[in-house]
Amino acid sequence: MKRILQGNEAIARGAWEAGVTVGCAYPGTPSSEIMSELSRYPEVYTEWSTNEKVSLEVAFGASLAGGRALVAMKHVGLNVAADPLMTMAYTGVKGGLVVVVADDPGQHSSQNEQDSRHWTRFGKVPMLEPADSAECRDFTRIAFDMSERFDTPVLVRSETRVSHSDSPVDTGERTESALPKGLSRADAPKQVMVPAFARMRRLEIDRRMERLEAYAEEEFPGNVTEFGDLSVGIIASGVSYLYAKELFPDYSFLKLGMVWPLPRRRIADFCRKVKKMIVVEELDPFLETEIRAMGIRVRHGKDLVPSIGELTPAILEASLAKAVTGRKYRPARPRVRTGELPGRPPNFCAGCGHRPLFYALKKLGVFVFGDIGCYTLSVAPPLSAMHASTCMGASVGGAYGAGKVLGKEGLGKVCAVLGDSTFLHGGVAPLMDAVYNRGYSTTLILDNRITAMTGQQDHPGTGRTIRGDEAPMVDYAGLARAVGVRHVRHIDPYNIAETLDVVREELERDDASVIITRDSPCILLRREHPRDRFRHPLYRVREETCRGCRACLNIACPAISWRPEPGMTAEGQKRKGTALINPEQCVGCGVCGQVCTFGSIVPKES
Repeated sequence: MKRILQGNEAIARGAWEAGVTVGCAYPGTPSSEIMSELSRYPEVYTEWSTNEKVSLEVAFGASLAGGRALVAMKHVGLNVAADPLMTMAYTGVKGGLVVVVADDPGQHSSQNEQDSRHWTRFGKVPMLEPADSAECRDFTRIAFDMSERFDTPVLVRSETRVSHSDSPVDTGERTESALPKGLSRADAPKQVMVPAFARMRRLEIDRRMERLEAYAEEEFPGNVTEFGDLSVGIIASGVSYLYAKELFPDYSFLKLGMVWPLPRRRIADFCRKVKKMIVVEELDPFLETEIRAMGIRVRHGKDLVPSIGELTPAILEASLAKAVTGRKYRPARPRVRTGELPGRPPNFCAGCGHRPLFYALKKLGVFVFGDIGCYTLSVAPPLSAMHASTCMGASVGGAYGAGKVLGKEGLGKVCAVLGDSTFLHGGVAPLMDAVYNRGYSTTLILDNRITAMTGQQDHPGTGRTIRGDEAPMVDYAGLARAVGVRHVRHIDPYNIAETLDVVREELERDDASVIITRDSPCILLRREHPRDRFRHPLYRVREETCRGCRACLNIACPAISWRPEPGMTAEGQKRKGTALINPEQCVGCGVCGQVCTFGSIVPKES
């Protein structure tokens, strides 16, 4: 049956059709929808794992027991999962094991820009790269068969445009795996990587790669040669192929759906038949470097095609038009400027509990080691209250490490801030390290009861599984005490005075401490009804007493705007006027009333 599916939805469909038994993921854009969609199929056990490393380890256990398993993550998640992946290339698998990694060219929702194709060469495992939703479904099915046939994990690389675009897909029915279920003690030499066994398995990896290269040459259906005008030959993969084919349909193409190992003979044969060879790929010159290493002349590649950011048809046409057609690039239609849209930077939702917390941290002049989540938005003005952020859980280790340089006297104005899901993902170990090594940093855990930024996914602290079933909830205070933290406090972040007092006290401690926010679930989390905790439905500004001090604008609430005094100059309008609260956006959290210097923001009933 033909259906219109999103790329991530098609990956889930392909896994289900392939008879997958277990699916694991930690949510991360642009991969999050894969496991959400797979959880809709009752035949598959799915979970939101604590982190990507755990996801892969769970899937590996399922594979050794004879089940097919799928793991999904974004590009930075593969960094976390790399430790088990590198050794699983040695042990091999039993049931098919497929790892889907979704790259984010252009960093739409990521802290860095990575090209995950490098992992396939580094880890000595094969990688497939679909170009549209149909190939997402097809390649996922093929990947499971490849995994079992060649005794290896298989990587499937998607990226933002493929993951989040919709296109037609021919769907099929589910085929259950014929593998027997069960574990074998006799397989210990293959599955226990002590040096003596690992050395033997290392030899098997080279033999496997030879077989995989032959498969890429002769059998894999996604490597396709399309001869047209032989004056130009283009080698491309993934969405880059679709863009190039749309722009230059009359020329010759070698589309690579399997990007490692490469079909070297097919590439060499293609290049011999075309006059000018061009490599089109997104991000790094992965294919270009390998093809040049074969001794093949590449006329153009990253000398023209950008290696930074997401490719688009317009960018590719501007880069290659002259090299391919000999004519200078000219836009098809003149660009008409009809006026600039006003800027709309990302912001916390109205009523978000992160806003008053970071307002308080700014008032205290604290250097904040932040982390990955919605709260990273606090780096933007006017809050400007986050000063370092690298990866999941790094805030805790960062604040502790700073103390080893600054000492107690210098550390009194430093803290770590991270969310509940992030704490469970990567923050527990560094907190344990800080306690064990007698650190004295303060860690704030922002418990909003969900993995918010990636789309409201559950985790071990929410009390719900991926399917909404009740589950045990992590006790953050108990966990902190279990690793040795002696001082654990709770705060209501909507009470700014209390927050200021507690944070100030804990920063003066001589040992590690933890502060946990309470009663502040994500404002968009319908299950918790977070808006019910606010006593007043909304607030208003008493214009007769508003002095125009603009203090309320410093919390960056989207419900609050500035109404300048009419008849003033542009500069004067910035200084004179009154604040205005939009009743359609206000949720009644009352934070603005606490920061108003003159008591001019009051409940609407007043």
